[in-house]
Amino acid sequence: MGKFRCPRWCNCAPCFRAKFVPDHDTALQPLPKPKEAEESDGLPFIDAKEDSDILIIRKIDPCIAINGISHHTSQYELMNRKFEPQLIVRRGQSFRLDITLSRPYNEDKDGVSFIFSVDDAEKPNYGQGTLVAVPLLKRADRHLSWNVVVENVVDNTLTVLVTTAPDAVVAKWRVEVDTKIIDDGAYSYSWDTGIYLLFNPWCKQDQVFMKSEEWRDEAVLNDVGIIWRGTANRMKPVIWKYDQFEKDILECSLYLIHVVGKVKSGYRADPVRVSRALAAAVNSADDLGAVMGNWTEDHSGGTPPTKWLGSKEILQKYYKKKKPVKYGQCWVFSGVLATICRAVGIPARTVTNYSSAHDTQSSLTVDYFMDEKGSIMEELNADSIWNFHVWNEVWMQRPDLGRDYGGWQAVDATPQELSEDMYRVGPTSVFAVKQGEVLRPYDGAFLYAEVNADKVFWRYAGPTQPLKLLRKDVYAIGKQISTKSPGRFDREDITSSYKYPEKSSEERTTMLKALRQSENLFSRYYLNEDFNDIHFNFELRDDIKIGQPFDVALVMKNRNKVADYKIKVILRVEVVTYQGKVGDNVKKEDYNITVKADSTYEVKLKVTYQEYAKRVVDQCAFIISCLATVEDTKFEYYAQDDFRVRKPDIKIVLRDKPVENKEVTADIYVENPLPVPYKKGEFTVEGPGIEKNIKIKVKNDVPSGEKAKGQFKFTPPRTGRHTIAAKFVSKEIDD
Repeated sequence: MGKFRCPRWCNCAPCFRAKFVPDHDTALQPLPKPKEAEESDGLPFIDAKEDSDILIIRKIDPCIAINGISHHTSQYELMNRKFEPQLIVRRGQSFRLDITLSRPYNEDKDGVSFIFSVDDAEKPNYGQGTLVAVPLLKRADRHLSWNVVVENVVDNTLTVLVTTAPDAVVAKWRVEVDTKIIDDGAYSYSWDTGIYLLFNPWCKQDQVFMKSEEWRDEAVLNDVGIIWRGTANRMKPVIWKYDQFEKDILECSLYLIHVVGKVKSGYRADPVRVSRALAAAVNSADDLGAVMGNWTEDHSGGTPPTKWLGSKEILQKYYKKKKPVKYGQCWVFSGVLATICRAVGIPARTVTNYSSAHDTQSSLTVDYFMDEKGSIMEELNADSIWNFHVWNEVWMQRPDLGRDYGGWQAVDATPQELSEDMYRVGPTSVFAVKQGEVLRPYDGAFLYAEVNADKVFWRYAGPTQPLKLLRKDVYAIGKQISTKSPGRFDREDITSSYKYPEKSSEERTTMLKALRQSENLFSRYYLNEDFNDIHFNFELRDDIKIGQPFDVALVMKNRNKVADYKIKVILRVEVVTYQGKVGDNVKKEDYNITVKADSTYEVKLKVTYQEYAKRVVDQCAFIISCLATVEDTKFEYYAQDDFRVRKPDIKIVLRDKPVENKEVTADIYVENPLPVPYKKGEFTVEGPGIEKNIKIKVKNDVPSGEKAKGQFKFTPPRTGRHTIAAKFVSKEIDD
């Protein structure tokens, strides 16, 4: 057998097998097997004299309960398996191992060293941080990034504390323990149990360290949350179960980072690179990522995005087949990405931006072209405004940008635009977005436009005619930016973290700062000062439950004391997808009216349920527009708003007080506000102790004003807070 040299930092005998040579890719050399080691539970190898009293390892206890509590990893399914549980710990923090030996450990004659290697690294090596050799020491050596120290020795049991580096590679690791007698034989023990090493928001030296305890609990440990959908006028909270601790979720997350995201071994220690790779790996637009997007009404061959209750089913299905799961939209991509980030230890939350711009030209404007009838010319429009868009924020420091740019970083897995040849956005410093620093990596300009672009309307009269500026709205984009409050099922408004208040001088100054950095040549124009005589006020009568009629009104006030004005008005109602694509026309009316001097006139468009019912798309959203032309002066006023009719809430009532491991009966019902009966209604329920979603069919038709009812049973598996999530669909209503 060849001789072994210790690493350069080691001046003692115990670390005797870890070779350290200029070629960092040199692998470790195995040691041959001893007869004495056949009783141990690992994979032992030896090189010793026949009468050698070499120290042999019988087994290693991962101390699951103790380590789980101190590392906040007790909830992981991997840690709670009855057979072959795995150890999950966080980097930069010590964890305990109890090692059973063939005889008592003698520090004067026994040399012990620990060899840690990343399990899926093709060639573990020191240079990439995927191979680490550490001697067993009496006390920690501050010059070493990893330490293993003796905690206690009782008879044949040796207790050690292993402290990993706060910038260690996040992955599944393997451990080998080498023992030898000074100037005698050598023995190596390979431990079957894997060690999953995660990011550590509790460690001050970790790049993802988070000082706020309530946000750590929310953004890392909470396994259920709220994702906000709807519109700015009618926000809709939707329960989303992250389930980051459930079966296969952690393994799938690491697979997406390493295999799909192609993050090289050493870079898996960097949360910036990891989160950027995950933003691409969660969607399947340019790789075999986890979720396939679909923004059509045809969801054949998959699950409609509105029917998912959480991430668990999606990731478990993906990990089993390694094929994209059908289908997702922005909130699904965001929910799944939040699950993965929380699973690997990166604090993450979902963020909803209402009236969210999709700027395809990096012009920081969203441009709409109208014909002479006030209709939007979709064939000319490349930009769009989504009723809402959901992305994620992850918490980390940004040493690549500077101290001021740490904190929440926006990442977006929804495939919208290419970033370095892949569909992804971020991580983008939220602080940089607010300051208008759009050139900071990554994708600052796109994020800035989503929350603060100017909305501009143009009259298009043909290819040979000049464009006429109808209106500019500098307040239309980026409303009610929302996330779940820590520890409560409430909405927290975080608009101020992305932008200065509308109408403030800081907001306009920041916009001009951003424009100066843009390389786009698209010219920017500003509206003429407001027309002085006629004041227009476009009103939408909101808070309408589905099944009820609604109306839209334009109020015109003539401030001139002597002159009358003739005005032509067009009011339109069209359905719209949540991503801003205009669909079928619901109703349109033309009005020719005269507004008398010093008076007010109102035109009103009434829309009945029968008129909008058959044209409603998934989110029950409409776009309401108004084009008014003052014939005497040719002044034109254009306004647009979005609107969503409210669907009824599902109610769940527990018949009994829930007790751990005791079956509970629950009633579930939902009102029918429609003027027609529900037909073929069905509830889908997910909750604690429910392995597979429960389907509850409503036997009879449900008349208008009555309730669709059902009942289900579940058994809470443990004490603590749990969430029941439910969906209801019928021929007449869904989501």
